[in-house]
Amino acid sequence: MLPRIMLCGRIVWAHQDVKELFNGIAEVIPMNSPNRADFLAGFKPGGKYEGTVGIYRHNTSADSIGVFDKEIIAALVPQVKWIAHNGAGYDQIDVLECKAKGIYVSNTPGAVDDATATTALYLLIACLRHFSYGERSLRELKWKKPISAGATHDLTGRTLAILGLGGIGLRLAYLVHAFPMRVIYYSRHRNDDAPEWCEYVDSMEELLAQADVLSVHVPLRKETEHLVGEKEIRAMKKGSIIVNTARGKVIDEEAMIRALEDGHLSSVGLDVYADEPSVNPRLLDFPQNALLPHMGTENQDSQRKMEVRALTNLRDFLIQGKGNDIVPEMKSKL
Repeated sequence: MLPRIMLCGRIVWAHQDVKELFNGIAEVIPMNSPNRADFLAGFKPGGKYEGTVGIYRHNTSADSIGVFDKEIIAALVPQVKWIAHNGAGYDQIDVLECKAKGIYVSNTPGAVDDATATTALYLLIACLRHFSYGERSLRELKWKKPISAGATHDLTGRTLAILGLGGIGLRLAYLVHAFPMRVIYYSRHRNDDAPEWCEYVDSMEELLAQADVLSVHVPLRKETEHLVGEKEIRAMKKGSIIVNTARGKVIDEEAMIRALEDGHLSSVGLDVYADEPSVNPRLLDFPQNALLPHMGTENQDSQRKMEVRALTNLRDFLIQGKGNDIVPEMKSKL
């Protein structure tokens, strides 16, 4: 009998790829549980998911069974050996528990670089030029009466500070260099792929002090929650801007709102929030903010890339014993 892999969450664009990737090497089964209890029961001996060794996971599965926490991971042991998550961020999976139980986790880095970087670019431009504010003004038939030229700036010559120069941050650096903006970055390690004009700084404090715009590109982990807090925000220049396309909880949202209220921050551009899908209504009090409903990767090109990359990790696990995109927390196991 062929090993089984589960599609846990939706496949929209890569149905034919599923057939081609797993033909003759695995039986593909859907996750069809209406709730968590049914899902957990499916992995018991004789259950409908018995024999499943790998899982393709999309965040939409959380709507019915919840996130992959310790309870779910315990149910997967000892059958499941690989979880191929669709997405660059994987905070809905308890990766450390997976590591402890011998289950590998992969994600889809690179597949979302263009989409997320262009989202950050839009938010950056919208905040500096108040374009989002201006569009709303026009739609309200106010023309541009609320807009003040004295509160807006060109991009050319201003400093973009990138916190976390991975694939998305590096793509954004190339995009803004066309204006050109000055680009500096801080990461746990230098990025060897960074061009010479992309300047590494030695500390987060130095990064913040020089930023006209801070763009956040770090994953959400326990150690990165509120990485940008009151102290960090107040270390930025008065009138600076924060752009966040990573995860909402990386920034202390209350501290950010206080800085908007007293004018320390001129505006923020956000695609992510601390308590999605709820949005703190106080953020709506600042018409100069540019706010999107976590749609950074919502286009068919990126969605298909993500689906195929996640599925390919699962296929490579079946054939080679591992996929290419294992998450950083687990690389020491290989």
